[in-house]
Amino acid sequence: MARYIQDLTLNQPEDFVTFIMNDYLLKNGFTMSDWKGEPAYRAGDAMMEGYKYLKWSYINGRFHLEAWLKGTFGGEWALDGFVGTLQKKPYKNNLLQLMAVLQQSLPPKDGMRAQTGMPPVIPVQTVDNSKEATQALIFGILALVMCWSPIFCILIACLAFSRARMGAGSSKAGLALAGKVLSIVAMVITLVLFTLSLMGQISLLSALY
Repeated sequence: MARYIQDLTLNQPEDFVTFIMNDYLLKNGFTMSDWKGEPAYRAGDAMMEGYKYLKWSYINGRFHLEAWLKGTFGGEWALDGFVGTLQKKPYKNNLLQLMAVLQQSLPPKDGMRAQTGMPPVIPVQTVDNSKEATQALIFGILALVMCWSPIFCILIACLAFSRARMGAGSSKAGLALAGKVLSIVAMVITLVLFTLSLMGQISLLSALY
C-alpha cells in the first residue's frame, strides 16, 4: 500500500473539523466512492486527470488522513516521486493547505451572542483554491497557443482541466471555468487540425501511389 499519510493532534472541536473537511471535499469535487471494497472519497476522472482518493477520521482530538492516486495499472500511487508528478504535486500541495487550515487558531466565542441565547458564529478560514483557478486559466491559454502540437496541447489541456476542477469552488471560480473552456476548445481544435493533416497525408500518398 502506497499512500500519503498524515496524523495530527488537533484538539479542535469536532464540528469545526467536520465543517472544514466537508467544505474541502465539496470544493474539490470529492464524492463517496469505493477503492477495492474500501470506502473512500474520490475526485477526478479516468480520461483527463486520473482519480484521486482520500480517507479521513477524527477521534479524540487525533486527525488521520490517507491520500493516494490511482496508478497506471490500477495500483496505488503515493504523492511523492517523479512518476506522475504532474498529478501528485498539486494534490499534495492542496492537502498541505488543508492541514494548515485545520490547525488554525479559533477566535473566542462571541460572549454577547452566548448571553442572548443565540448560537455563536465563529469565523474560520477555509481552503480556497484560487491559485489553482489562476493556473487553470494560464494552462488553458497555453493549450490554445499549442494547438499546432497535439501531444503538448492535450497534455497542457489536461493540466488546465485538473486545475479547473480544483479551483471550481474557490473565490476565483470564474477563472477556473474560463481555463476549463479554453482547454476543451484547444483539444477540439488540435484534434481537428490533426485529422485534417492526417487526411492530407493520406491523400498525398494515394496520389503518389
